[in-house]
Amino acid sequence: MKIPINASLNGTSLGGWTSYARQMEQAGADALELNIYYIPTDAEQTAEQVEQTYIDILKAVKSAVSIPVALKLGPFFSNMARMARSIDQAGANGLVLFNRFYQPDLDLDTLEVVARLDLSQPWELRLPLRWIAILRPELGPDACLAATSGIGSATDVVKALMVGADVAMMTSAILRHGPDKIRTVEAALRTWMAENEYESVSQLRGSASSTAVEDPSAFERANYMRTLRSWSAPRDLTPA
Repeated sequence: MKIPINASLNGTSLGGWTSYARQMEQAGADALELNIYYIPTDAEQTAEQVEQTYIDILKAVKSAVSIPVALKLGPFFSNMARMARSIDQAGANGLVLFNRFYQPDLDLDTLEVVARLDLSQPWELRLPLRWIAILRPELGPDACLAATSGIGSATDVVKALMVGADVAMMTSAILRHGPDKIRTVEAALRTWMAENEYESVSQLRGSASSTAVEDPSAFERANYMRTLRSWSAPRDLTPA
C-alpha cells in the first residue's frame, strides 16, 4: 500500500511559495499543505488585506502545481466562517484547523527573547472541534477538513470525526511516543467503533456537527454561562 506524502510548505514571498511548491511536486509529493505562519503587526493593514494575502498565496500555488493543495491557518480572523468559505471557494482542496502560533518567552538571566516549543495538549483540541462542527455544514460534504492540535488518543480521533473532520492529525503524540502510536490509536478506534455499533468511519463522521446535535448553540456563544457554572472550587485550597 502506498502511503501519500503531504509536504508542508512555509514561505515569505509569492515567488518563494510557488518555487518551492514546484520543487516539492517534482520531488514526489502527493499533496501540499501551505503552512501560512503569518502574524500581522502593521496597524495600517486592514483585515481585508490580511485575508487577501491568504487567498493570493493559495491561488499562486494552485496555478503552479497540479497536486492537491490544503491551507493550514490560524483562528484569528474577524469572521472565521467567512474566511473558511472564501478559501474553499478560491480552490483549496482542504483546510487544516488550526495552526499553533508559538509564543516567545523571556530569559530573565540574559534578558533575551527566546523560542519555546511546547507540544500540544489535549485541551487544545476544543478549538478545532468547535470550528469544524460549525464549518462542516457551512462548507458542505465535499470540503475536506483536517483537525490538528491536541489529538493524542482514539477518543480524540472519535471526537474529530464526529464533528465532521476528514483527517485527524497527531504530530505531538508521535513525537512523544514514536510511530507505533499510530497503530495503537487505530486499534483503539476500531474497538470503540465496534463497541458503539458504528460500521464505518463514514457513519461516524459528522454525526455531531452543528446541524446534527440537539443544541447547535452549544458550539457558539450560548454556552458561555453554562460553561462558567460547570466549574467548582476544589475542596482543599492550598495557599499560594
